[in-house]
Amino acid sequence: MSAGSEKKRTACVTGGSGYIASALVKMLLEKGYAVKTTVRNPDDMEKNSHLKDLQALGPLEVFRADLDEEGSFDEAVAGCDYAFLVAAPVNIHTKNPEKEMIEPAVRGTLNVLRSCVKARTVKRVVLTSSAAAVSSRPELQGDGHVLDEDSWSDMEYLTANKSSYYGYPVSKVLLEKAACRFAEEHGISLATVCPVVTVGEAPAPNARTSVPNCLSLLSGDEAAFAVLNAIESATGCIPMVHVDDLCRAEVFVVEEDAAAGRYICCSLNTTIAELGRFLAQKYPPYGVKTHLLSGDRLEKPRVCLSSAKLLREGFEFKYKTLEHIYDDMVEYGKAVGILPN
Repeated sequence: MSAGSEKKRTACVTGGSGYIASALVKMLLEKGYAVKTTVRNPDDMEKNSHLKDLQALGPLEVFRADLDEEGSFDEAVAGCDYAFLVAAPVNIHTKNPEKEMIEPAVRGTLNVLRSCVKARTVKRVVLTSSAAAVSSRPELQGDGHVLDEDSWSDMEYLTANKSSYYGYPVSKVLLEKAACRFAEEHGISLATVCPVVTVGEAPAPNARTSVPNCLSLLSGDEAAFAVLNAIESATGCIPMVHVDDLCRAEVFVVEEDAAAGRYICCSLNTTIAELGRFLAQKYPPYGVKTHLLSGDRLEKPRVCLSSAKLLREGFEFKYKTLEHIYDDMVEYGKAVGILPN
């Protein structure tokens, strides 16, 4: 084989119409990978037009696949060196989390993993879980807790108390554990990335993201702020990472031979009170909506999510400060109409 015709590494990214997956597809193409991605309906251009644009960056094939359909990922995964499992049901407001989020999340994850076994070419699978599987631990009282990869959200508490968002952390814990068991049984090299609140610009135009929540103190969007508030109440902090750093971390754990197990991906831990002060100083034209900040507020994080494992293995974050993260996010917020220009 001549040097010019050397075969590109091929990666499958599930859920290409989503926020994180669309950013990951873009990064992989820019790094010279051939990419195959899956969406539920390739003809839905409202959700998928960005994938057409990304095809200008390199070889990108789009396949129809559904987490609920056994075998529907076979074609997309066939011949791939790596598989990134990013697609997941996110019906946070569903009335029936067991049937509409928890069971489909586990079933869908195993469905894609079965396709990886059939392919026989996949060297590593990277599962995107969530810090929600790490940080929902109401028994942590007082300050100064540092959570690492050994921490799991408290399933007994979550299922007994059934708060309005309980299905999301439960689905993430169960899909991680099911994926680990399956990988061990079938000899799959699996690494799991647990991103925290992920922000920044991504190609998918209509994906549900955390950006409106993190801009809510500037936009005044009370529903978006309520989600930010719920994160701080459940976690004891607002842990953040830029989507570019998250995608770089996913590529890092797929390419590092020694990578294994879980990785928390978090570049900084803050609070709503700290965000309010920072935003008031940095973006005076918008005016922080101070009425949202009333009541007792955490001054500093009670709990911190640690990415020490990722850093120890050689990864470096690019976006390490609120300033750096928000400069990019405010521009993106203006572009997508969350903030006025």
